[in-house]
Amino acid sequence: MSWKQAIEETLSRKLGKEITIFSSSPVGGGSINDAYRLETGAGLFFVKKNHKDNYPGMFEAEAKGLQLLEEAGDIEVPKVLASGSSGEEAFLILRFIESAPKQPGFWEDFGRRLAALHRHSGEQFGLDHDNYIGSLPQSNRFYLRWTDFFREERLEAQVKLARDNGRLGRETVTAFGRFYRRLDELFPEEPPALLHGDLWSGNFMVNEKGLAVIIDPAVYYGHREMDLGMSQLFGGFAPEFYEAYHRAYPLEKGWQQRLDYCNLYPLMVHVNLFGGSYLGSVKRILGRF
Repeated sequence: MSWKQAIEETLSRKLGKEITIFSSSPVGGGSINDAYRLETGAGLFFVKKNHKDNYPGMFEAEAKGLQLLEEAGDIEVPKVLASGSSGEEAFLILRFIESAPKQPGFWEDFGRRLAALHRHSGEQFGLDHDNYIGSLPQSNRFYLRWTDFFREERLEAQVKLARDNGRLGRETVTAFGRFYRRLDELFPEEPPALLHGDLWSGNFMVNEKGLAVIIDPAVYYGHREMDLGMSQLFGGFAPEFYEAYHRAYPLEKGWQQRLDYCNLYPLMVHVNLFGGSYLGSVKRILGRF
């Protein structure tokens, strides 16, 4: 059975009627998975697929994350139809999002909606399942304290991987140790917030209403400044986004400086995925300690 036949069968079961794919066209934007726009009698769908052994459980974890964000109800995400596999192919089926220009006030609306999402809290930092950040596994073991979670589940996991692969020298490892000793005084205590987890400029779209849709999440309950920090990497969002967020859910004094500390995680992910060109930014931040 081809992957298209498997998706037709999966959609037919899900929607309770026979679904036929009339056409499929590749969609760009992803470096990990193959992506397609499918035209059917029941509308348009978006499909990601990959060899099922490449990233075990990736699509199931992404589906759970999108469903968590959808249940929060504050900001739009792609509607999950199903995840599954056929032969050697694993796939994720989502409703297709039609794009349009940003409406007036787009960034202010986006900032307010993200602030509302972050008010959804969990009992601990972490998540009840692991997922992925890019193509790297992301462990989400629960911790009562943010600084413990940040150190062990985010930074140390990446530091160990980079050290084992020869991408991180002893001097930088020692600098991370100095940073860890300051963590408790750097971050204000806040409740665990529901995070997108990978909120950079490539992971939001503009829907047909001109509003933001967040995609490709790496969801967990963490410190809300993590999403804001990552949003400033690779170009950042408009100033109006941060102003609206701060008005809706004020941040503790010194938050702008802490965003660099938050970004040690995605920067180390990039060191591990793409090599040492990102290491200079890591060393610059750690140089303060």
